[in-house]
Amino acid sequence: MACNNLGGSLKECKQILAKLIEHKCGWVFKAPMMQWRWGIRIPSDCEVPMGFVYYVVSEETLAFHIRSNGEMALRICWGFTKEGVLQRGKNLTSWTWSVSSVTDPQDAAVLRSLKGQWGNTPPSWDKSDDPCESWDGVACDDSRVISLGLSSLGLTGQMSGDIGGLSELTTLDLSYNPGLTGAISRRLGDLQKLTTLTLSGCSFTNNIPSELGNLSELTFLALNTNNLTGEIPPSLGKLSNLYWLDLAENQLTGSIPVSPILSMGLNKLKNVKHFHFNRNQLSGVIPDELFGPDMAVIHVLFDGNQFEGNIPSTVVLVQSLEVLRLDRNNLNGSIPLNLNNLTKITELNLAHNMLSGPLPDLTGLDSLNYVDLSNNSFDPSDSPDWFSTLKSLNTLVIEFGQLQGSVPPGIFSLPEIQQVKLSNNGFDETLNMTSYISPQLQLIDLQNNSIPSVTLGEYKSTLMLYGNPVCSTSLENTVYCQIQEPEKAYSTSLANCGSRSCDSDEKLNPQSCECAFPYQGTLNFRAPSFRTLSNVTLFRSLESSLWLKLGLPNGSVSLQNPFFNVYDYLQVDLALFPTNSKYFNRSEIRRLGFMLSNQIYKPPNGFGPYIFVADQYNFEEEGKARFSKGMIAGVTTGCAFLVLVLAGLGLYALWQKRRAEQAESIITWPSTGKDNGGAPQLKGAHWFSHAELKKCTNNFSDSNQIGSGGYGKVYKGTLSSGQVVAIKRAQEGSMQGSFEFKNEIELLSRVHHKNLVGLIGFCFEHGEQMLVYEYMANGTLRESLTGKRGIQLDWKRRIRTALGSARGIAYLHELANPPIIHRDIKSTNILLDENLTAKVADFGLSKLVCDASKGHVSTQVKGTLGYLDPEYYMTQQLTEKSDVYSFGVVMLELITSKQPIEKGKYIVREVRIAMDKNEGTYFGLKEIIDPSIRDAPNLIGFSRFLEVAMQCVEESASDRPTMSEVVKSLESILLDNGLTTTSTSQSSSLTEFGSDKDADRHPYDVSLPRKDGGKTDDYECSDGFSESTKVQHK
Repeated sequence: MACNNLGGSLKECKQILAKLIEHKCGWVFKAPMMQWRWGIRIPSDCEVPMGFVYYVVSEETLAFHIRSNGEMALRICWGFTKEGVLQRGKNLTSWTWSVSSVTDPQDAAVLRSLKGQWGNTPPSWDKSDDPCESWDGVACDDSRVISLGLSSLGLTGQMSGDIGGLSELTTLDLSYNPGLTGAISRRLGDLQKLTTLTLSGCSFTNNIPSELGNLSELTFLALNTNNLTGEIPPSLGKLSNLYWLDLAENQLTGSIPVSPILSMGLNKLKNVKHFHFNRNQLSGVIPDELFGPDMAVIHVLFDGNQFEGNIPSTVVLVQSLEVLRLDRNNLNGSIPLNLNNLTKITELNLAHNMLSGPLPDLTGLDSLNYVDLSNNSFDPSDSPDWFSTLKSLNTLVIEFGQLQGSVPPGIFSLPEIQQVKLSNNGFDETLNMTSYISPQLQLIDLQNNSIPSVTLGEYKSTLMLYGNPVCSTSLENTVYCQIQEPEKAYSTSLANCGSRSCDSDEKLNPQSCECAFPYQGTLNFRAPSFRTLSNVTLFRSLESSLWLKLGLPNGSVSLQNPFFNVYDYLQVDLALFPTNSKYFNRSEIRRLGFMLSNQIYKPPNGFGPYIFVADQYNFEEEGKARFSKGMIAGVTTGCAFLVLVLAGLGLYALWQKRRAEQAESIITWPSTGKDNGGAPQLKGAHWFSHAELKKCTNNFSDSNQIGSGGYGKVYKGTLSSGQVVAIKRAQEGSMQGSFEFKNEIELLSRVHHKNLVGLIGFCFEHGEQMLVYEYMANGTLRESLTGKRGIQLDWKRRIRTALGSARGIAYLHELANPPIIHRDIKSTNILLDENLTAKVADFGLSKLVCDASKGHVSTQVKGTLGYLDPEYYMTQQLTEKSDVYSFGVVMLELITSKQPIEKGKYIVREVRIAMDKNEGTYFGLKEIIDPSIRDAPNLIGFSRFLEVAMQCVEESASDRPTMSEVVKSLESILLDNGLTTTSTSQSSSLTEFGSDKDADRHPYDVSLPRKDGGKTDDYECSDGFSESTKVQHK
């Protein structure tokens, strides 16, 4: 121990040590963040008086006391005399201490004011009126408050201007208190000694105060994950000592402020290492002045904004740059030359922009781990040479990149390569997989190219070839031509804990297998250099680094449910468990929150920059009795038994009534032990014999066949009554058991809406399962848009078609019982009757399962490429908002008559790029709109129709409207233009539209239009995937 660290003279220090030796008592230490407080750890055999007894080493200078918990605290008491503070007791070694307060009166007044304005302050704030003495989260030096650390304590209220009175404050951390609202106080600018300001994960609103630019000592500024609005104040450019600037995940607007002359601009921040502006609404160009060779920046995260113009050429001058994320903006033009000057860069993400010209030359970037250049407008080209030379590359993503020719085999042999994703390009040569394949390689995604053949070698991991011509020929492993399930993501194992479980609020500690209340939250890694979620070594390194660097016992960390969200961030659920206890105390939570929010914890290489969003911690209630699980279980069981006894007779009577109702309304199927027994009797659906349907389809002749799909073949038939019907005949492999088939027709018989294709009847006889639907004379919407049925849909009829379809889907979501999620909305599943009334088809239970948690029914079929909800690729779950997304794609088809994916271009992206709200009639879409409506004299409500469509195809499901909201918007378009809201065409004369009686396709043929001898130009339909048929009713 260095004696001069005590703040006293060497003589005094020696006297303290002598006293400790005399009592055989341990060592002296300094507590973190408590610069004025020292402690002495007392061994169990130390025979010293306990309680509040004070020992004096020097009468006039210092004293210390022993607390009852065995920890000794030492204070320096300069200037106090025997007459003032230290009063002599009965002997020369025992003194009493009567200091009334150790906190500066002004600081104490400020903290008491904050206490009065905030809710959920720590209980210790109520036990003492002296903050420096015992208030959790308050650290002092010589009676002045120097640190206020209240992370993750559940504080509520607003930030008072009084906080500006803590003039000696160096650290302010209020992070992860979402109950803190209102504006950030301008008086923070008065805290001239502040070095760390962390307000992330709260709910602050309004502008960033320009007064923060006065904090000349500030090195760390984190305002991310709030609701801040307005522009970035140029005054932040005065923070010359700043190394961390995080403004991400707010609602900031305007451009990045720079100035070549004045001191007001972010280009003056030469020492900053982190520019984190991602997920705001920033716009304009990224200024050239922002970057230069004298900068130290390593992370530039500008993704998820509205920046436009060129990528600044000066970015290549920043030799320190390691991560560059400019994805999900509106950047255009060519990528700067000499990008390969960035020799330290590990991640380059320029995806989802409008960049053009050639692909960048990345030759020589030997530190580069991750590249994503997808969804731009680069010139068509062969694969560049650098594909096969980047020795550190583990993930390459260039989707919709207009690549052509062959996939270079060398890319598969790179030593660190894990994933190659080159889907939706124009590769049209044989895929050669016979050369050396890196053992690290886990995924090759080449979907929707034009690859005619594959030469397979020893590669056994995931290869995705769906949508290539090779899938129409014989392929050794047909799984390559199916939409494949994602890899199983890593999660911390609880296998050692057996079947043990905990109460709902507790979690199982993976280290001790005891139930406890962990500190939980979400880690968002903003630029990881990998995309493999099953890498055990990688995630275990994260676990061990967390418990080691956060000072927790080995194994007391749990990682669950890692996935890449819509912003391409790696999101991981984190739980940290307390040591030998069920709960963390407040000081421990503050410490952990401080280390995570202030970036003191550094993750392993490859995970990159992160933010941690903490859940509110439920602290143990002091002084409140806690009942054991056994007591709770006993009381609960007794109450439950009593309720059951009281309800028994009523339930018996209700059961008898329901039994009678079910017998009458649904099934009276004779039990024969086989699935070809007698017919059920249903209300609303007619039972047909096999002989009847055989007769009306001419013995199921090929001339009557009008379509086919995963369920089986579809025939046109004429009943004895003269009614024309469509009969879906299940093929072997899609047949259901009797129970499932009964449930299907029971549900379909209850679904009645004029915009849904209606079920007329069914047949279950002689081993056959058939469904009889109303016949839709005018085919699919897709056929009408392509002219294959000779029907011309003008703009008003397209609006009515959209309205009718929306009404049908809204009925499924909100009025069907149980509610139904269609999960395969597309233009080939919207049919037109003889009056051009739109009706939604293919929502049968042969593709449905029950979601018990919501009471909603959702299909197992994974939808159709081009219509799929982007969130499905991360969550593997489809919801009502997934139907909304698919319907938005259909609306864009109504505008453009283009297929969702056509010649490698995705309609949603093409419209989003071309849109210009300031451009006249067509909003920048003149070259994309279907010419048959573009030249019409009046596109009524076009802007509103386009707006609704783009709202439906928002990447985040939470930003999309419900289908009932879509219906209201479409109705308003018609009403605002003096038209009725009927979704049926005002004319039923097909001769007016030139109906083609020789059309060779039909609505029940669910494949999309084919070209060139059966090869699809873009994609296949989804029929034919595995289906779950069991249904449980609400």
